Amino acid sequence: MTETPSAVLDRLTVVMDTFDGNARQSLAQIVRRTGLPRSSAHRMLERLVALRWLRREGREYELGMRLVELGSLAIHQDRLHSSAAPFLHELHRMTGFVIHLGILQGNEVVYLDKVGEGLGKKVPSRVGGKQPAHCTAIGKVLLAHSEETPASDETLERKTRFSIGSATQLSRELQTVRDRGLAIEREEAVPRFGCIAVPIGEPGQAVGAVSICGPVDQLKFDNRLAAPLRMAALGMWRNVAGDDVHITPTLQRRRMMAPQPLPVAG
Repeated sequence: MTETPSAVLDRLTVVMDTFDGNARQSLAQIVRRTGLPRSSAHRMLERLVALRWLRREGREYELGMRLVELGSLAIHQDRLHSSAAPFLHELHRMTGFVIHLGILQGNEVVYLDKVGEGLGKKVPSRVGGKQPAHCTAIGKVLLAHSEETPASDETLERKTRFSIGSATQLSRELQTVRDRGLAIEREEAVPRFGCIAVPIGEPGQAVGAVSICGPVDQLKFDNRLAAPLRMAALGMWRNVAGDDVHITPTLQRRRMMAPQPLPVAG
């Protein structure tokens, strides 16, 4: 029986999804992870190699240059990314820290951009990469403005000993984020690194978020970073929404004073 186009696409998607977290795989590994017949998987993989979606090195397969080309094109055509880009670079120039732009996908953060130069090599994030949202400042800001929250009895993955480990603890933290208008995290995703993040969008909503990330012993978790971060997020949103921006943001509810420490994340 001839497979329908939708069935073929479903199988291709299953194959391609196995490369998320697995840079190189053998045919046997792909068969084991997909459950596809070995002969079908082999035909599919060789066709993907011919189309440059995959590349074969010896007996192992890895993602091909066609995906790199299309992925880069998708990011640069993304309106949020293009609107945010100049502000990301300016924040990095001003602070010297790593700057992330991210969106929420389910209960994970997907990074649309990362600006960091030398320090960026020490932070194990990448464009297109994902992290559990509850472990990151960007993720907490986005979760605080979405309906994507874990069930009350759900145990959460912990990346470090400082990560939030329960839905109850996360619920309290997200309320703090909503009250504060920003999120901070200290070593919850990566040891010795922390972040401060704010939402991008109308008050009470978030189409994305931007963060400043750096060593916890160098970051100032106060308004010295919060103020330029808020202003950058507002500028990004103005670029995205154009004349539709309503300037009644968090900046007006929480007037920026001389540097004062922010509360430590729970």
